[in-house]
Amino acid sequence: MSKSNTFENDILQLIFNNVDIADIGDAGGLQNSATAGSLYVALHTGDPGEAGTAATNEATYGSYDRVAVARSGAGWTVAGNEAENFALIQFPECTSGSETITHVSITVGGTPTTADKILYSGALSASRAISSGIQPQFAATALTVTED
Repeated sequence: MSKSNTFENDILQLIFNNVDIADIGDAGGLQNSATAGSLYVALHTGDPGEAGTAATNEATYGSYDRVAVARSGAGWTVAGNEAENFALIQFPECTSGSETITHVSITVGGTPTTADKILYSGALSASRAISSGIQPQFAATALTVTED
Protein backbone atom coordinates (compact mmCIF):
# COMPACT_ATOMS: atom_id res chain seq x y z
CA MET A 1 0.00 0.00 0.00
CA SER A 2 1.11 3.52 -0.60
CA LYS A 3 0.14 6.96 0.70
CA SER A 4 -2.12 9.20 -1.37
CA ASN A 5 -0.53 12.22 -3.02
CA THR A 6 -2.52 14.49 -0.72
CA PHE A 7 -1.24 12.71 2.39
CA GLU A 8 2.35 12.70 1.07
CA ASN A 9 2.10 16.47 0.73
CA ASP A 10 0.50 16.73 4.19
CA ILE A 11 3.43 14.79 5.74
CA LEU A 12 5.93 17.16 4.12
CA GLN A 13 3.91 20.19 5.28
CA LEU A 14 3.96 18.88 8.86
CA ILE A 15 7.68 18.10 8.86
CA PHE A 16 9.01 21.09 6.91
CA ASN A 17 6.40 23.84 7.50
CA ASN A 18 4.96 22.82 10.90
CA VAL A 19 1.40 22.64 9.49
CA ASP A 20 -1.31 20.45 11.09
CA ILE A 21 -2.69 17.40 9.28
CA ALA A 22 -6.47 17.50 9.69
CA ASP A 23 -8.81 14.53 10.16
CA ILE A 24 -6.44 12.10 11.90
CA GLY A 25 -7.35 11.13 15.43
CA ASP A 26 -9.47 13.71 17.23
CA ALA A 27 -10.87 16.94 15.77
CA GLY A 28 -7.45 18.61 16.04
CA GLY A 29 -5.77 16.06 13.75
CA LEU A 30 -1.98 15.61 13.89
CA GLN A 31 -0.82 18.81 15.54
CA ASN A 32 2.13 20.98 14.69
CA SER A 33 4.82 21.78 17.26
CA ALA A 34 4.14 24.59 19.73
CA THR A 35 7.52 26.00 18.68
CA ALA A 36 8.42 25.17 15.09
CA GLY A 37 12.18 25.22 15.58
CA SER A 38 14.53 24.14 12.81
CA LEU A 39 15.66 21.15 10.85
CA TYR A 40 19.39 20.75 10.24
CA VAL A 41 21.24 19.95 7.04
CA ALA A 42 24.35 17.78 7.40
CA LEU A 43 27.08 16.79 4.95
CA HIS A 44 28.47 13.26 4.67
CA THR A 45 31.55 11.63 3.13
CA GLY A 46 29.60 8.41 2.51
CA ASP A 47 26.05 7.12 2.64
CA PRO A 48 24.78 7.26 6.25
CA GLY A 49 22.29 4.52 5.29
CA GLU A 50 18.85 3.85 6.69
CA ALA A 51 20.31 2.48 9.94
CA GLY A 52 22.73 5.41 10.31
CA THR A 53 22.50 8.64 12.23
CA ALA A 54 23.51 12.18 11.35
CA ALA A 55 26.98 11.39 12.74
CA THR A 56 27.48 8.43 10.37
CA ASN A 57 30.13 9.45 7.82
CA GLU A 58 29.54 13.10 8.76
CA ALA A 59 31.94 15.75 7.47
CA THR A 60 34.70 16.77 9.88
CA TYR A 61 36.62 19.49 8.00
CA GLY A 62 37.82 22.47 10.03
CA SER A 63 34.91 24.79 10.96
CA TYR A 64 32.23 22.37 9.64
CA ASP A 65 28.84 22.75 11.29
CA ARG A 66 25.34 21.61 10.43
CA VAL A 67 23.09 24.36 9.10
CA ALA A 68 19.74 25.19 10.71
CA VAL A 69 16.80 25.78 8.37
CA ALA A 70 13.51 27.04 9.84
CA ARG A 71 10.50 24.71 9.78
CA SER A 72 8.40 27.27 7.95
CA GLY A 73 7.70 28.69 4.52
CA ALA A 74 10.77 30.90 5.02
CA GLY A 75 12.91 27.76 5.21
CA TRP A 76 11.16 25.26 2.94
CA THR A 77 8.69 25.37 0.06
CA VAL A 78 6.30 22.41 -0.03
CA ALA A 79 4.20 21.61 -3.12
CA GLY A 80 3.46 18.65 -5.34
CA ASN A 81 4.82 16.10 -2.85
CA GLU A 82 8.21 17.86 -2.74
CA ALA A 83 9.96 20.03 -0.18
CA GLU A 84 12.74 22.34 -1.39
CA ASN A 85 14.97 24.77 0.46
CA PHE A 86 13.51 28.24 -0.01
CA ALA A 87 16.80 30.13 0.31
CA LEU A 88 20.54 29.55 0.07
CA ILE A 89 21.90 26.99 2.56
CA GLN A 90 25.51 27.90 3.23
CA PHE A 91 27.92 25.87 5.36
CA PRO A 92 30.96 27.38 7.10
CA GLU A 93 34.06 27.77 4.95
CA CYS A 94 36.63 25.02 5.37
CA THR A 95 39.56 26.25 7.49
CA SER A 96 41.55 23.00 7.59
CA GLY A 97 41.55 19.43 6.37
CA SER A 98 40.08 18.08 3.18
CA GLU A 99 37.42 15.52 2.29
CA THR A 100 34.95 14.61 -0.42
CA ILE A 101 31.26 15.15 0.28
CA THR A 102 28.99 12.56 -1.37
CA HIS A 103 25.73 12.70 0.62
CA VAL A 104 23.48 15.12 2.46
CA SER A 105 20.91 14.56 5.21
CA ILE A 106 18.18 16.44 7.00
CA THR A 107 18.26 15.79 10.71
CA VAL A 108 16.64 16.91 13.94
CA GLY A 109 19.79 18.03 15.76
CA GLY A 110 22.35 20.70 15.12
CA THR A 111 25.48 19.50 16.90
CA PRO A 112 28.01 17.83 14.59
CA THR A 113 29.07 14.26 15.43
CA THR A 114 26.00 13.65 17.63
CA ALA A 115 23.89 10.64 16.70
CA ASP A 116 20.75 12.60 15.81
CA LYS A 117 17.87 11.04 13.88
CA ILE A 118 18.00 11.42 10.10
CA LEU A 119 14.65 12.32 8.53
CA TYR A 120 15.85 12.18 4.92
CA SER A 121 19.18 11.53 3.22
CA GLY A 122 20.49 11.07 -0.28
CA ALA A 123 23.44 11.17 -2.62
CA LEU A 124 24.58 14.39 -4.25
CA SER A 125 24.29 14.47 -8.03
CA ALA A 126 28.08 14.99 -8.06
CA SER A 127 30.54 14.64 -5.20
CA ARG A 128 32.22 17.79 -3.93
CA ALA A 129 35.88 18.06 -2.84
CA ILE A 130 36.21 20.29 0.21
CA SER A 131 39.52 21.86 1.23
CA SER A 132 40.72 25.08 2.83
CA GLY A 133 38.82 28.09 1.48
CA ILE A 134 35.89 26.09 0.03
CA GLN A 135 32.43 26.94 1.36
CA PRO A 136 29.82 24.27 0.51
CA GLN A 137 26.33 25.51 -0.26
CA PHE A 138 22.99 24.61 -1.79
CA ALA A 139 21.34 27.30 -3.90
CA ALA A 140 17.64 27.96 -3.31
CA THR A 141 15.56 24.97 -4.52
CA ALA A 142 18.70 22.83 -5.00
CA LEU A 143 17.91 20.51 -2.10
CA THR A 144 14.72 18.54 -2.85
CA VAL A 145 12.93 15.92 -0.75
CA THR A 146 10.21 13.87 -2.46
CA GLU A 147 7.52 11.79 -0.73
CA ASP A 148 6.21 9.05 -2.98
